[in-house]
Amino acid sequence: MYSIKVDKDIILGIEERDINLLIPHEKVLLNKKEILKNNLKYKDDDLIISTILICSESNLIIDGHHRYTALKELGYSKIPVTVLNYFSTKIITDIEDSFSKKEIISNSKQSKLYEPKSTKHLIYCNENKDWFPITLVSSLYLFKSKMS
Repeated sequence: MYSIKVDKDIILGIEERDINLLIPHEKVLLNKKEILKNNLKYKDDDLIISTILICSESNLIIDGHHRYTALKELGYSKIPVTVLNYFSTKIITDIEDSFSKKEIISNSKQSKLYEPKSTKHLIYCNENKDWFPITLVSSLYLFKSKMS
């Protein structure tokens, strides 16, 4: 299912969630967002996209800020997400775990966004006994309706 093996209690599910409930923690690079937005704009009704990774407790976007922003600007009301147990010790904010998860959430709720790509969340792979980019637990998702 995923390209790395993680503890079963980390990935809690995949679903479509109201885009307005999600809370970003980083700004986006405008040119990257525009390229993504233009690519998505010319698709048919069906869209295959990687899920946005979010915290189960706070709806914080852990990974996928550019996809989230592009989909929001294109008028999507629900978007595919992978819900994670963000407070697992097997998820860290960067290689040194230099950001506090609680502080990231607190700042985000106050709209104090970090610069793009400030955090580089990693997740522990049990099989390899090493840390990998968290985006590897995102899933490809067939999104049936643009404005559902």
